[in-house]
Amino acid sequence: MGLGSPHVAGLMAHAGYDWLVIETEHNAIDVGQVEHMLMEIGATDTVPIVRVPPKDPIFIQRVLDIGAKGIVYPLIKTAEDAAWVVSQTRYPPEGVRGFGPLRASNYNHEITEYFDTANDNIIVSFIIETKEAVENIEEIASVPGVDGFFMGQCDLSLSMGLGHPMKFNEYQEIEDAVGKVLKAAKKNGVGTGMNVPTPESLIQRRKEGHTLLSYGPEYAVMMNAIAIGINAFRDGS
Repeated sequence: MGLGSPHVAGLMAHAGYDWLVIETEHNAIDVGQVEHMLMEIGATDTVPIVRVPPKDPIFIQRVLDIGAKGIVYPLIKTAEDAAWVVSQTRYPPEGVRGFGPLRASNYNHEITEYFDTANDNIIVSFIIETKEAVENIEEIASVPGVDGFFMGQCDLSLSMGLGHPMKFNEYQEIEDAVGKVLKAAKKNGVGTGMNVPTPESLIQRRKEGHTLLSYGPEYAVMMNAIAIGINAFRDGS
């Protein structure tokens, strides 16, 4: 979700998504907006996740403290990168996360329960969008605490020097990378997936073994629904 609307977040959560990612890397959404969106999602069974900017431990800590149940981290390249990210989501001795989960602990009403369970319940997923990540995927997948890989085919096309990022479906190298990531992930019990634009592609990717699949983003879903109505009106006029 990239529009920053708590109302849209609540609408999508109530619609039945298993999880929703609040995207903060390519838009102007600030932490206050993230919190309001998390409040809406938190009123449902949908798992709220935040896509964080790279190399910002304070941002990771803040989104977890205000109620995110996991993070999606971009621009991963090495197993050392992955281990560092995982450490930011874990309290000592397993990591280095600072303690202060006010909203995440329901304003300290469940502070003990939160501390006792947080290390086992924070989802850590990585966007595989660099050629280095693909080259090092076996090592990255074996890092304790890594839960998922989400393919970023557009940026991966750029990183691999293949050409226009929106033409990634035309590059066999990208599909080969998807297969390599899936194989390494399965070996280590890590989920994999990507954004899928149609129900047909969703079914196809599930059959291939991907379990971390995104049907969105929210503005694309809205644009597609709007286009169907407008085109039907114009075609029938």
